[in-house]
Amino acid sequence: MVDRVVILDRDGVINADSDEYIKTIDEWIPLPGSVDAIARLSHGGYRVAVATNQSGLARGFLTPRDLDAMHRMLRNLLVEQGGRVEMIVYCPHAPDEGCRCRKPRPGMLEEIGRRLSVDLAGVPFIGDSLGDIAAARAAGALPWLVRTGKGERALASGSRELAGVPVYRDLASAADELLRG
Repeated sequence: MVDRVVILDRDGVINADSDEYIKTIDEWIPLPGSVDAIARLSHGGYRVAVATNQSGLARGFLTPRDLDAMHRMLRNLLVEQGGRVEMIVYCPHAPDEGCRCRKPRPGMLEEIGRRLSVDLAGVPFIGDSLGDIAAARAAGALPWLVRTGKGERALASGSRELAGVPVYRDLASAADELLRG
């Protein structure tokens, strides 16, 4: 079977987003249908990875332990449905630190490609922001946008970055499209 990979942004795609950051496990709330969508992708032969900016770490809003608890909860919810996330990478840096990993830069996606031994050409990266779109393009992956999270805000911007980018209601509808393909 062909090695199929999909990369997901986290906040706004898998779980509810907040302009005040997701700081605690109590604030980490899966979006309707998102956990099921990831489980269905797993069952459909996709290796699922997550790439997420987490500048709340650099800003002192949450600790690595808080972040690990959120990711453990996601993995546990997936196990209950027979699904899995192969890997989660995150950028802990503040926007002004100039790191290569923070989206819209491609560092996290490139790390996923290296660690999963996969060429990112043709790999969908499903996000909810213009930064996600730019990171996908910079890494050679396929940008997909969901309307959840900051997706509507991205669409309202009218940015040329969105040209040719498929848009889906949410992660569940994007997963449906991948599984049909």
